[in-house]
Amino acid sequence: AVAAGAEGVGLLRTELLFLDRPGLPDEEEQVAVLREIAGTLEGRPLVVRTLDVGADKPLPALRQAPEANPFLGVRGVRLSLARPEEFAVQLRAIARVAAEHASLRVMFPMVATLAELRAARAALSAAGAPDSLQVGMMVEVPAAALHAERFAREVDFLSIGTNDLAQYVMAAERGNAAVAGLTDGPLPALLRLVAEVTTGARSNACPVGVCGELAGEPLAAALLVGLGVQSLSIVPALVPEIKEALRGLDAEQAGIVARRCLELDAVDEVRDLAAGLLT
Repeated sequence: AVAAGAEGVGLLRTELLFLDRPGLPDEEEQVAVLREIAGTLEGRPLVVRTLDVGADKPLPALRQAPEANPFLGVRGVRLSLARPEEFAVQLRAIARVAAEHASLRVMFPMVATLAELRAARAALSAAGAPDSLQVGMMVEVPAAALHAERFAREVDFLSIGTNDLAQYVMAAERGNAAVAGLTDGPLPALLRLVAEVTTGARSNACPVGVCGELAGEPLAAALLVGLGVQSLSIVPALVPEIKEALRGLDAEQAGIVARRCLELDAVDEVRDLAAGLLT
């Protein structure tokens, strides 16, 4: 990522360490992996997302009962809070490496309520996290987007996960080819939720980033910047293209166009209106 021009890691998917193995990694193994990544980044930001799995993307070592609709079930922070012993192991590992590397930050996935956020933060404190550790949360659930101002009071940063947020706001599973097209691109409804988040966060001086496929589309990235998003987390291969697209962007004009896009009815209309931003 750094070689491609990235300024850090905006989303470290810790679940990759848990996949395809019969048992869960212990605290020492998790510490070793996080320590190596943080060291490699040499002080650049490292945002560690706690385990984000569920019945829709199960782990062999963390068995769950089948769910009729796993996308609306026990996943993300809900699963972590339901399995406090396993959660504590990961949080202790994060806390230990954070004590060594001030650039490390942590965020919780799929938060829907303040009670979930507060419970996760309490577990993090119990794990010995240093007071200096920056704590954030993913905004992937419409309820979290609509209540962003309240959440922003209790975190150091917000990261909008546009992939899940789009599928929830459009009631269309991304993995279902029959409806996946409903979630593609800079949807007016999705942009409205992004605006809700940035507006709510601004009153609390809370930075907002975006991670998800939308941030890797140059035109959409320009609109996100126009709506007040301050950082983008994308796959390394897209970093040069997005940086080049945004380098000459007029942020004030992008803001004007982005606000006009909120009043449109369809993705194609958004793209047509915003096309001039990158010319």
